[in-house]
Amino acid sequence: MINCRKLVLIAISATAVSNVQAQSLTSWVDANCNDCSARMVESTGVYVLEKGEESLIGRAWLAQNASRSIDIQYFIWSSDNIGTLAAELLLSAAERGVAVRVLVDDVLVDADERTLLRLSAHPNVQIRIYNPNISVGVGFWQRIKNAVTGFREINQRMHDKTAIFDGVAGITGGRNMADEYFDYDHEVNFRDRDVLLLGDAVSAMADNFEEFWTSDLAVPVERLLEDELSRLSPLDATQRSEELHAYAADPANFEFGVRQAIDSTPDFFPHLLQSLIWADVSFVSDRPGKNSGMAGLGGGGESTYHLIDAVRNARESILIQSPYLILPEGGIELLDELTDRGVRIRISTNSLASTDNIPAFSGYQRQRKALLKAGVEIYEFMPEPNSHAELVERYDRISHFAPVFGLHAKSMVIDGEIVFIGTFNLDPRSANLNTEVGMLARDRKLAQQVTKSIETDILPGNSWPTTLDFNPDFTVSHTKRLRTWINRLLPLDPIL
Repeated sequence: MINCRKLVLIAISATAVSNVQAQSLTSWVDANCNDCSARMVESTGVYVLEKGEESLIGRAWLAQNASRSIDIQYFIWSSDNIGTLAAELLLSAAERGVAVRVLVDDVLVDADERTLLRLSAHPNVQIRIYNPNISVGVGFWQRIKNAVTGFREINQRMHDKTAIFDGVAGITGGRNMADEYFDYDHEVNFRDRDVLLLGDAVSAMADNFEEFWTSDLAVPVERLLEDELSRLSPLDATQRSEELHAYAADPANFEFGVRQAIDSTPDFFPHLLQSLIWADVSFVSDRPGKNSGMAGLGGGGESTYHLIDAVRNARESILIQSPYLILPEGGIELLDELTDRGVRIRISTNSLASTDNIPAFSGYQRQRKALLKAGVEIYEFMPEPNSHAELVERYDRISHFAPVFGLHAKSMVIDGEIVFIGTFNLDPRSANLNTEVGMLARDRKLAQQVTKSIETDILPGNSWPTTLDFNPDFTVSHTKRLRTWINRLLPLDPIL
């Protein structure tokens, strides 16, 4: 479940991993960066992870070298190749004495219940499920009842994505723990963005994790699966451990190049430390439950208020990248007011051809003309952008499968100096229902870096510039257009 590609590299074999003597991350930083420790006290080092390859490697190396604790918080934990190897890496860390805590949202837990129990059976591993009302330990009829009597509750999800290592380093951003977020899927891969943080902001990230972990909404899997637990023997847990280690030891389950990347990481990370941008960083987060729920499907949240304030105070420009673009109530009016003040607003989002979410696109489709009339410049991502080979290091190895590429990055740059990278989509669900997190920083160098990345994504050949006279919806099949039209007829906007 670890967010890593490096995890893949590290999960070499049970024997190899068990022989690794993890060093203190703090000691390693001190040895490789003379002034990092001093700067970490009041500032935060930032490294933007644009590629799935480097994002995986970063997570995996940190997991391998953590010596005290690993805290993982995700919306999606898949049982595919990346998810399985990540689980093995976490288990390996636990076996060398690291305290591992995993908090995952209930809706998209793609692991069977016995697997969850067998992993949590290790004394150094704890797994909790956030807001368990639809999946883990919930029977069919109970799901129906929950959907009818608690519609807001089943739609309130934990969309947070964080990984914290020894309380020293943290990673957050758009990537979930699944193949398609790290360029390993043969059908669909996401253009995404994470950020590695080192220093002051990681303390706030750890505090937020603790708040969620101790919340009444975070329930131990053992409590949810009591009946299943009673049928689980010590031999079952041992067998699952052996299965995970055997899977990771099989070269057929990961490429040799991944192992090479792990082996070269000690040479890569000193360069990374020297490349950190030190900035005044705030970790933006919501509280468990998002809001009181008194406003039904509305209500906002701390992350919503922080980002609205940042947008409202823009003086010159706003550059946004979001896979989904459905403005909550009052959003279009706010953007119209800003453009009237002379603020240039550009938004990079998915086209109908690249989106993975037809209901969300139908919501955007209803608003598209109003956004354009408000003076917003919109660029819709192509499913086969010219830049795909530059964005995916292993593209040559998957290109013959002809995968579709879609946007999943959630980022914003304001006035060329304020930067947000996180989990917040520009839609009502992120604004009012899902808990969200992210990094909000003020630094021109960092802003230039993210601006350059997004501006590359909106270049001709990577995105279509959409206008009142042109949109690229016609590039998809009649079937997909029909499905989108049908979704437009449904009153789904509050939960999109």
